[in-house]
Amino acid sequence: MAKELIFGHQNPDTDAIGTAIAYSYFQNHFGFDTEAVALGEPNDETAFALKKFGFEAPRVIKTAANEVDAVMLVDHNEPQQSVSDIDKVTVTHVVDHHRIMNFNTAAPLYFRDEPVGCTSTVLWQMFNEKGLEIPQNIAGIMLSAIISDTLLLKSPTTTDKDHEAVEALAKIAGVDYESYGLEMLKAGTNIADKSEEDLIDLDAKSFELNGHTVRIAQVNTVDLPEAMERKAAFIGAMEASSKENGYDMFVLVLTDILESNSEGIVVGSDETKSLFEKAFDKKLVDSAVELPGVVSRKKQVVPPLTEAFEG
Repeated sequence: MAKELIFGHQNPDTDAIGTAIAYSYFQNHFGFDTEAVALGEPNDETAFALKKFGFEAPRVIKTAANEVDAVMLVDHNEPQQSVSDIDKVTVTHVVDHHRIMNFNTAAPLYFRDEPVGCTSTVLWQMFNEKGLEIPQNIAGIMLSAIISDTLLLKSPTTTDKDHEAVEALAKIAGVDYESYGLEMLKAGTNIADKSEEDLIDLDAKSFELNGHTVRIAQVNTVDLPEAMERKAAFIGAMEASSKENGYDMFVLVLTDILESNSEGIVVGSDETKSLFEKAFDKKLVDSAVELPGVVSRKKQVVPPLTEAFEG
C-alpha cells in the first residue's frame, strides 16, 4: 500500500497536530502506511503537550504532491486551509468537526465530520468502535487536543461526548485533566515575547464568505487588558497582512481563557466592518469591540459572520 500523509490545517493548533499523530497510529494499525506531518511549527501550547507525552514535533511540509499521491485530512476540509497543492493529490480520508465548505472529490472517500468540540473526540469514538486499545502517550496527546479546543470543557462547542472522552483519556494517560489542562493552556498564553506579526498568524484561518476572503485569528491570554495595549501594533500588522494576502477583512479575537471573554479587533473596508457590526449587533469603537462570553471561533464567530455576509 502506498504511503499517505496525514495532516491538519495551516497554522496548526494542538488538535491539528495531536489528532494527526493519533490518526496515523490508528490507520497504521489497520494496514495503512501513513506519516503524521504538519503544515507549520507547533505553537507553545502544542509544544508543551508534545513534550509532556514524549512526542517529537511532526516534520513540516510545504507541499504534498512531491512526496505522495494521496493524503488524509484531520481537523479541516476547506481547501484554503490545507496544503498549498491539495488539488494535486487524492484525499482518501477526512476526520473533522468543522463546517463542510468548498470540498469536492473525483472519487468516493471516507468522510467523518461530527458536531463535537474536537476532532480527537471523533477519533476517540473510532478507537472504541474498532475495539482498539489507546496507548498512554496517544491518549495524552488526544486529551490535550480536546482540552485545547474546548478550553478545558468551557467552550460552547463542548458536548457530552467531549466530557466522556476527556475523562476516559485522562484515566489512560494517567493525569488529572483539570490541573494538567490549566497548565497546558497557560503554556500557550505567553505572548509578551512574540511580535504582533507572529501572533496574528499563530492560530489564523481564512474563510470565503460570499465572495469575500475573511481572515480570523485567535490569541489566548490570561491578561486581556495587557494584550489590548498592543492594539495599534496589532492593527498595523493586520493591515499589512491584508494588503499582502488580499484579505477583505481581518478579525483578531483576543480571548481571556480564565474569564471566558474576548475582545475583537477588526480591519477592513467600511462595508466589511458594517457587516461585522451587523453580525454581532455591536458598534466598533476605534476598530475594537468587547465580545463577552465569546471564546469559540468555530461556533461564536464564523456562524454570525457567515449569516451577515450572506444575508
